[in-house]
Amino acid sequence: MTSKFITGGCSFTFGHELSDDQEGKFPSQKSWGHGLYTHLRQSENREFLCVASPGAGNPSIARRVFNAVANGGEIGSVCVMWSFLSRYDWAMPRHKLLEQTRWASISPWDTDAGNEEAFREMQGSEVQQQQWITRENQFKETGVKDLAEAIYKYGANEYHETYLSWKSIIWLQNLLEKKKIPFMFTLADNSLFYRDTTPHSEQDSFLKALYNEIDFSKWFSFGERMMGFNQWALLNDYERGTTHPLDKAHEDAVQLMLPTFEKLIGGK
Repeated sequence: MTSKFITGGCSFTFGHELSDDQEGKFPSQKSWGHGLYTHLRQSENREFLCVASPGAGNPSIARRVFNAVANGGEIGSVCVMWSFLSRYDWAMPRHKLLEQTRWASISPWDTDAGNEEAFREMQGSEVQQQQWITRENQFKETGVKDLAEAIYKYGANEYHETYLSWKSIIWLQNLLEKKKIPFMFTLADNSLFYRDTTPHSEQDSFLKALYNEIDFSKWFSFGERMMGFNQWALLNDYERGTTHPLDKAHEDAVQLMLPTFEKLIGGK
């Protein structure tokens, strides 16, 4: 029987701007996730399944991986790269343009002010700019744009986003442990756990207790204070596209991750 190796995350896992990127239509086979997949025991029948989605926040990442695990048949193992705090996952009134006709991943870039920043960041990439225009038009049609404006004007804040992200991480962690599915978590940016050098867990006893529920023995970080993949790539001057590290960063990240991967997953 074929077992699935599932990867979850945002664009850093999907593989935006890598050399085999086909305008974001299919997950890359140059990404860190696919690189780890090639190191699994090839004597066993394995299938690679990337459920990452560009722009996904942590609640969305957890939901998509959960759905794949719950409805995907035989699951061999799971790897997830968690993303930034500031993104929300929302079940909307049904519309054909939404994910599974229901879901929307919302970021600060989906507001009027954020849209200007998005186009500055994507300057030089006509493909990404066109993709963003399509997204903006769809969000206007589905009502997500108005919701985004309200969230980031009235409700968005780092504390709530930390709570939502950590709750999502713990939820997925506990599901995988319950099902005895080997897994490894990593991260794109350590803003998931820190503001500069101050841990989010020091804000109050509730966040500290939530933080203590995360099993960090199942994590790989790229340096001190839970450095993330994107930070590591920037620090080491890897070649970048418009907003993402390119192939060489993913290749070298795989080599760094392999010892932890082999310990947690590779031989299972």
